[in-house]
Amino acid sequence: MGYMTSQYRRVEPARLEQRAAHRHPVLLGRASVRDSGKEMLEASLVDLSAYGCRVLLDGGIKVGDRIWLRLAGSNPISATAVWAEGNRLGCKFDEMLDRALFRELTLQGC
Repeated sequence: MGYMTSQYRRVEPARLEQRAAHRHPVLLGRASVRDSGKEMLEASLVDLSAYGCRVLLDGGIKVGDRIWLRLAGSNPISATAVWAEGNRLGCKFDEMLDRALFRELTLQGC
């Protein structure tokens, strides 16, 4: 009979940061957010990755809501609200952000 601890595999602690892509600070901090009720909300874009972003806004967007973002005059980008804390909202884009728009908006594009 083996030792009890030999029955279990050691697992590394979970990372706090579990995003698929690194978030980048942005050059242009303005965004417009439209919810499914067609209400347009002004927001500040805080950070951005090719797969999602974080915005600051005063509004009634809840986790799971479908939204459309307009960044730097882009066409509307469909996304889902994946977390919300106070006036901060984390969004996951339905499709990967266009590379040219990503470069235009982030500091790495300079």
